[in-house]
Amino acid sequence: MKINRRRRLIKTFNLLDQPIRFNPFVFSRTFFMWALTGLVGGAIAGGYWIVLEHFTEFLVQFQGWMVIPTMAICGLMAGLVIHFIGDPGEIHLIVNNIRFNKGKLDPKNNPSMILSSLFCVASGGSLGPEAPLVQVTGSTGTWLGKIFRLKGEELRSLSIAGMASGFTALFGAPLGGSLFSLEILHHKHAVEYYRAIIPALVASCFSYVMFALIIHLGIGATWDLKAYHYSGVYDFIYAFLFGVVATIFGWIFIFVVKFFKKIFEYRQFPIYIKTLVGGIILGVIAYNFPITRYFGHHEINELINGNFALNFLIVVLIFKIIAIAVTVTSGWRGGFIIPLFFVGTTLGLIIHQLFPTVDTTLAIVSCMAAINACVTRTPMSTTIILGTLTGFTYFVPILFASLTGYFLAPKIPFIGSQSEKLSEE
Repeated sequence: MKINRRRRLIKTFNLLDQPIRFNPFVFSRTFFMWALTGLVGGAIAGGYWIVLEHFTEFLVQFQGWMVIPTMAICGLMAGLVIHFIGDPGEIHLIVNNIRFNKGKLDPKNNPSMILSSLFCVASGGSLGPEAPLVQVTGSTGTWLGKIFRLKGEELRSLSIAGMASGFTALFGAPLGGSLFSLEILHHKHAVEYYRAIIPALVASCFSYVMFALIIHLGIGATWDLKAYHYSGVYDFIYAFLFGVVATIFGWIFIFVVKFFKKIFEYRQFPIYIKTLVGGIILGVIAYNFPITRYFGHHEINELINGNFALNFLIVVLIFKIIAIAVTVTSGWRGGFIIPLFFVGTTLGLIIHQLFPTVDTTLAIVSCMAAINACVTRTPMSTTIILGTLTGFTYFVPILFASLTGYFLAPKIPFIGSQSEKLSEE
């Protein structure tokens, strides 16, 4: 009898691919690591955002001609922080570390990144807080990975999950933030990093909840675009054409950045001299065109709700591109994703002014998508992020514009570490 019972047990166990375990669910210990990474990333992002808002409220008091010395002093302070505490690098360094440094992001330069970016973003530079947040939360993922003694792809995945938590906190889009953290790594072979998609999604969801609790974030669109009404298959053609126009300005933006980069690298001045000069130029632009000051989070709504003349919009478009280029090349710290959305908004409004029968919302969202996809090579995540930020629920036209910007982008990418040559080495 005992032998028969034993045979039945062996037969039952042989039907299973793996031995029976206590946990009958898909999630395991790694799930809690991803969740913890997201919670910590959301807490960091929430704290950073609160400090940034208070610092911005203090500096925004300096209006009129005072904006010039204010931005000059803040530029000088940011440069001194970088000079004495350490250079935190830019987005291309993050990409290189994920790809070539076994997924490790060094947290030792986080104090420099936080302090310098606070001066740059709060004073009115045309760069947003996404790059600082991603650097800090990504390196936090690396730090937690070392605590849990992770190695190889597990450590890389946790670093990417940390990056995703930073993107998600800023954009309020867990799926878009997760995809962005993967797409930004490399435009051609990004699929090799999609093994980190579930860690990124889990961390993003927990980061979003934590960030929302800290800053009392609501669910809904960030920018007040009018409701879009689908008018037929021609809307996809319009989205493509708007994407072509926006891609042209994406090329222009890249060339303007390269032009100012040559100017600022013509002589080897200390970083604080460059940031000081950059602050003076940005202050002059902000004094003459106040709407170009800051990275565009609130200013996009000003553009949408304002009734600006065509000539003014054209001038704002030109000087905003110059302001972003100066901010990027003079050593100021921050990210250029939302500033590019500002450029796309301005361009969409210009198109509507020239062709009044064009749907304003479709023009704006298409231009936003195309110019960002052209510069950052992130068509999928750009589509989802814009759908969340604008409330534009028809993803297909945005995807048409995003893919237009992606495939018409320069062969040599704006983010140097996305280069095909680097991937082949």
